[in-house]
Amino acid sequence: MFNRETFRLKLPRRTLVLGERTLVMGVLNVTPDSFSDGGRFFAVNEAVKQAFAMEKAGADILDIGGESTRPGSDAISAEEEIRRVLPVIQRLRKRLRIPISIDTQKAAVAEAAAKAGAEIINDVSALRTEPAIAEVARRYKLPVILMHMRGEPRTMQKQPFARDVMRDVTRGLRAAVGRARKAGFAKEQIILDPGIGFGKSYAQNCELLARLPELARLGYPLLLGTSRKAFIGAILGGAKKPWPAGKRLWGTAATVVASIIGGAHIVRVHDVAEMAQVARIADAVVNAKSK
Repeated sequence: MFNRETFRLKLPRRTLVLGERTLVMGVLNVTPDSFSDGGRFFAVNEAVKQAFAMEKAGADILDIGGESTRPGSDAISAEEEIRRVLPVIQRLRKRLRIPISIDTQKAAVAEAAAKAGAEIINDVSALRTEPAIAEVARRYKLPVILMHMRGEPRTMQKQPFARDVMRDVTRGLRAAVGRARKAGFAKEQIILDPGIGFGKSYAQNCELLARLPELARLGYPLLLGTSRKAFIGAILGGAKKPWPAGKRLWGTAATVVASIIGGAHIVRVHDVAEMAQVARIADAVVNAKSK
């Protein structure tokens, strides 16, 4: 087990302590084509209800996204993405007690969300798609999550995988940090995500979880998003008959435990109530070792 370093993440209206316990980030997809929920929360009223349900269930952060990044997905316009997420954030502002993260690769979306009250930017492209996101984050004093992705969502599972996944992810995350630092981000305002499922084979996803302490040594807080992902379904049911997303709860739980033991500071999940319990027990084990 890896002893997590503690960080203090400054948001516009609060400070989050990362490392004393695992923070649970609830996923809210305001999309019609999400792999995990099939568009259940595409309507504004349903999305708002789900946000409050996640908060009540134990979420520490709410991550709202208006564009699917599942394998094979196509990009949408910034205007359409704003049309999806902005009404939800506006309805939640000053009512939701936990901070909102905006999951986007687009500067215009990030700015609209920041104006409406979002306090974190979660960029799966790690400032590659639109570097101007960095200026938005600096203007509104928002921290950024930088994720490793090999390729882009539409093609990432079709192109050749890296021969050495750890080398590829480490190199990619270091490059992402370099872009962020050059753009003016303080070290304390950066979170790294190895991008489980984003341009990696099923075996490589498991390798990343097993070797997570190596990524923790980069010196930044780590976010892990394994929830309901395809590699879990393939492990449980086989490559030819993978279990569907809705049946991957306990498989997800195992990956959340592995993430925490490996040093994750934040876990990004769909099933908040269950994974909050999982995180609490895993934290108790990790903390007992470190005393």
